[in-house]
Amino acid sequence: MLKAINKYAKHFDTLEDLDPIIEAIGDAKFVLLGESSHGTSEFYSLRTELSKKLIKEKGFSFIAVEGDWPACQSINQYIKGFNPTSKEIPRVLESFNRWPTWMWANHEIIDLIEWLKDYNQQKNGAQKVGFYGLDVYSLWESMDAIIRYLERTNSPSIKEAKKAFSCFEPFNRSHESYAVSAGYLSEDCTKEALKLLASIKKNKWKFDDEQESSLNMEVNALVTANAEEYYRTMVKSDSKSWNVRDHHMVEALNSVMNFYGDKAKCIIWEHNTHVGDARATDMKDEGMVNVGQIIREQNGAENVFIIGFGTYRGTVIAAAEWGKDFQIMQVPPAQFGSWESLLHKTGAANKYLLFTDQNRHEFNAIIGHRAIGVVYRPEYEHFGNYVPSNMGKRYDSFIFLDQTKALQPLVLEHVFI
Repeated sequence: MLKAINKYAKHFDTLEDLDPIIEAIGDAKFVLLGESSHGTSEFYSLRTELSKKLIKEKGFSFIAVEGDWPACQSINQYIKGFNPTSKEIPRVLESFNRWPTWMWANHEIIDLIEWLKDYNQQKNGAQKVGFYGLDVYSLWESMDAIIRYLERTNSPSIKEAKKAFSCFEPFNRSHESYAVSAGYLSEDCTKEALKLLASIKKNKWKFDDEQESSLNMEVNALVTANAEEYYRTMVKSDSKSWNVRDHHMVEALNSVMNFYGDKAKCIIWEHNTHVGDARATDMKDEGMVNVGQIIREQNGAENVFIIGFGTYRGTVIAAAEWGKDFQIMQVPPAQFGSWESLLHKTGAANKYLLFTDQNRHEFNAIIGHRAIGVVYRPEYEHFGNYVPSNMGKRYDSFIFLDQTKALQPLVLEHVFI
């Protein structure tokens, strides 16, 4: 593996040095940009610059991220001019009040948002680039958004929406309470959530307007149905709830793709564990799938380009426990023999690799690949932060930043999931 890295890795110092990756993307309709943590500044800033190039040079239609749909709508509305009264970015980002807030309420994302707004001001409605959240967690917020819209438009679907809401209401907006009740006591709202989804899908043509209300309603209804299943399954099976979540993210993505039409092309920002093909990791042994795998299976690998990101050492924003305040933590040098340690061993510099039909076989050995979540304990990293991976099959390219620094969060009040 060390020999193959020495042979194929290319150093980079500027964005222009990464042009061979842009060229290798070719005509792919799906470009997935990963990250090995949710709290590294360079992952956000570099993905921003790559996304700008893909939009300008290859006509990509929208960016979809590992974030809540309702919160990301505040960005989508801002960059498309749907809500002209929102003038200040920090106010827009206040929508990201669910822990971990720093994932999207941070200084690094501001540059991308302002650039998208400026770019869209020069385009007509159909050509404007969107920004959407694919995650499944926003059960209550999505129901709120549905009911507000249906009441405002006096829609016949309000009956199903209020039935669904009244079923969930006794759980006092507590995901944990609903999960225990549905998972262990079989007191669930499955029927109501599915009826609401069916009603919204049937009537979504009635919601069509210049502010994408039909798409907004459709995905919020998807969130309601799939979040119900996610919380119902999470108390019994981590692998099943993981699969529900990643299938939902692809289902939401496909709704956006259909909305944009046959020529749509999308950029996806998610953690490496979601974008890097699960079949090339030990996740497959647990019966787990992920976004990268599903998109490749649905669209053909030739139409999908997956880029992983990683670092050798530095600092990161994370929390020691779920729901606790974030900290700036030290990221220790990568574990000896891991993918990141080998990349560092070939030279303490930023570099990238392209995996091709000609060289993938040289990266087929299973190797530990670092993954840092929103909860991180550096002192215990070697016990569970390395995913055994076939790197040549997991990604189409890999960008390595030898030393990185922590993300810069905007400090907001937050709620917990």
